[in-house]
Amino acid sequence: MESLNIIFMGQNQVEVCAEAVREPGPDEVLVRSHRSLISTGTEGICLGRLFEGGTHWDNWVKYPFYTGYSVIGHVVAVGDNVTDFHEGERVAARSPHRQYNAVPVLRLHHVPDSVDSEEAATWFGLASIVQNGVRRAEHALGDTVAIVGAGPLGQLVVQYMRLLGAREVIVIDPAAKRIEMACAHGATIGLKVPVEQARDQVLEATAGIGADVVYDVTGNAAVLEQALPLVRRFGKLVVLGDTGTPSQQRLTKDVVTRGIRLQGAHDTNPPPLTSDYAPWSHKQMVQLFFAYLARGDMRTADLITHRFDPHNAPEAYRLLREDRPGTLGVVFDWTA
Repeated sequence: MESLNIIFMGQNQVEVCAEAVREPGPDEVLVRSHRSLISTGTEGICLGRLFEGGTHWDNWVKYPFYTGYSVIGHVVAVGDNVTDFHEGERVAARSPHRQYNAVPVLRLHHVPDSVDSEEAATWFGLASIVQNGVRRAEHALGDTVAIVGAGPLGQLVVQYMRLLGAREVIVIDPAAKRIEMACAHGATIGLKVPVEQARDQVLEATAGIGADVVYDVTGNAAVLEQALPLVRRFGKLVVLGDTGTPSQQRLTKDVVTRGIRLQGAHDTNPPPLTSDYAPWSHKQMVQLFFAYLARGDMRTADLITHRFDPHNAPEAYRLLREDRPGTLGVVFDWTA
């Protein structure tokens, strides 16, 4: 049996290749993909090689590079020792854009029947990344929050803030469609300006104090310096967007003179399984996200802006290079 796979063969080189499928090993299952979601920020950095040498990006991205990490499909075979997953069951997998994936059970999640594959469950990977960042922020009820960047991650931050009872959710992005979408999902103030032009409006909206928590979810190294003045005295800035050029991130006097706390957050922070010391594992956070979706507390259906046949993957990534502000959720449909 062969699998259709999307592979980055080099910088800005996307190919769709048919490759042999291996049988699942012990503690693995073989998953037939239904949908997969492009992580537009991460995959754009990987494809364009937009990172510095010696960074974790440089150590990770080696061509040929099997891209992607958010797949919904069904189990077609199980390996030895697997008892929690069964053939025919619908699952969410942290796996690349492939027609067939052999997936370790630690990277696999049960999907409730009430959660739709394309319109909701494909977002589980990004949702757990964002949920980790939100937990790292340690919010209090009534926080005023500013979110710099209204791409896929920023849109999910907005919805989590609404659930947590933020007093104001201020979203900053120069793309009008992204601001409109954020306001439709719970943002109370949308600022259609670059972040360097947002300070006066943020101060006006917060009685001159600044935001309790500011999220940088852009992956743009220049934004850290521009976002720090938006934070109130003794407030917090959460760096949730992972830049490929960390040496270009600069601190300002705000950190010392106004006692601002910096908090990093990354997908590798939580453990795969729950323990007494880390109750919120990846699996726990994904299941909570699914519960929110099933109850209608969160929604992602209208965040999908583009759908592609996997054969047209080069066109999908060309779109992301040329019109990133015009995209949010970009999905590959593997069912054909």
